[in-house]
Amino acid sequence: MTAARPLSAATARRVALAAQGFADPPHRKVTARTIDRAVARTGVLQIDSVNVLQRAHYLPLFSRVGPYDPDLLHTAAERSPRCLVEYWAHVAAYMPVDLWPVMRHRMDEYRRDGHAWSGGAGRPAVADDLLARVRDRGPVTSRDLEEATGARSKEHWGWNWSLTKRALEYLFLSGEIAVVRRNQAFERVFDVAERVVPARWWEAPALSEAEAGRALVRRAAASHGVATEAQLRDYFRMPVGQTRRAVAELVESGELVEVAVQGWSRPGYLAASARVPRRVRAEALLSPFDPLVWERSRTEGLFGFRYRIEIYVPASRRVHGYYVLPFLLDEALVARVDLKADRPGGRLLVKAAWGESGIDVDRVADRLADHLRALGGWLGLDDVVVEPLGDLSSALAAAVARS
Repeated sequence: MTAARPLSAATARRVALAAQGFADPPHRKVTARTIDRAVARTGVLQIDSVNVLQRAHYLPLFSRVGPYDPDLLHTAAERSPRCLVEYWAHVAAYMPVDLWPVMRHRMDEYRRDGHAWSGGAGRPAVADDLLARVRDRGPVTSRDLEEATGARSKEHWGWNWSLTKRALEYLFLSGEIAVVRRNQAFERVFDVAERVVPARWWEAPALSEAEAGRALVRRAAASHGVATEAQLRDYFRMPVGQTRRAVAELVESGELVEVAVQGWSRPGYLAASARVPRRVRAEALLSPFDPLVWERSRTEGLFGFRYRIEIYVPASRRVHGYYVLPFLLDEALVARVDLKADRPGGRLLVKAAWGESGIDVDRVADRLADHLRALGGWLGLDDVVVEPLGDLSSALAAAVARS
């Protein structure tokens, strides 16, 4: 048995940052191709309804390419021929459309076994009728179907709104319907999947479970750069056994290299194709749902940065704030800020600002101030206001005033 290759913590950080696109040169102009490349790096863009700053799926792209036109993402995800499609990948997420045939085995499992969200085992009784209605009326929202079926009316006893929602979720998870777009209310607009997924990928044969497992681990490894088996599994929320077999097969084929990362208690796996830059010059605020930080134990293992999302924590018990974004400067997470977009007032509010120990406070504050100005401008907010909470707030307020 070959001994695991040693990998320093600093090298692991650079590999991870490069894999996520943070070692790329600055983009002079952001185009559709720029967006495609960025999403290819991240593998998925998590979708979340929280809009205190900006919807979750927009922010990772800003972190990597800077200010961009959101219509570029809308075009990729909502207009034919789509480059992205919404599915339950990591969680609800946009994924590259070429993953559709890779996910077919998962869709087939949902179709056969059901899912807790779709009411448990088996095909819901109303699924066929609902699918026919989507085929006839699509694109449609769940609200459209509610009105068409009278699901909330006691006079239509055959339709129950909770059953209808579960059946819709079943059809979505099983790949029979797909999301055309999100409307202004952030509702999913559905149609039958063959009218949403480009023919090339709709007609592509499904992969076997083993082939799909290798494909997903391969993607996760490319996006992570270096990761433990559990971290590879989490990227696409894969079963333990499927991940373990895929990792072993990819190590055997030479696509993954087992490594012993300094400070990690479990074996790591390095993508054989991973870039290992000598240094990374990066500057980014990271959404709580950014792939670089969404797995909190990995964030702590790579960066020594303990990070928890506190959206669901009562205000009196929050440590750093409601919607807190880590600030990446070069190869380290050096600060965190609690941000809110005051859209009526045209202000980006920094509710709190905290620095990590040992940082160059003035340098961090200056770089963060410039980045906040850029973020505010992208969001259409004219001013940045730093509130006096957190050990970095005073220096940051002064830097914002100078910027």
